[in-house]
Amino acid sequence: MKKRDIAKGLKGKGFDEDKGRDHIYYTYRTLGGAKTTASTKISHGSSRDIDISLLGLMARQCKLPISSFRRLVDCTLSREDYEQEVFPTERDGVIRAPSGS
Repeated sequence: MKKRDIAKGLKGKGFDEDKGRDHIYYTYRTLGGAKTTASTKISHGSSRDIDISLLGLMARQCKLPISSFRRLVDCTLSREDYEQEVFPTERDGVIRAPSGS
């Protein structure tokens, strides 16, 4: 996948972008505005495609299997579905990561 496509997909799905010196960092904020632990980064380096091993690492950082991560950045996985899969909300309204994450 192309770096610019991943960046565009992440920003479109609620990830905040923070341009650091060596990387661009992406951290997910819920629809309610809460900052989460789902985050990843992309190097400022070359504009090469991101290979499958790095894509897998980014998927794990975003708490998804690689197939769902691809759907997230390709915009076939909705933001609501991402939140439901990764941050199930308990009855008290507190967002919790699923056990095993």
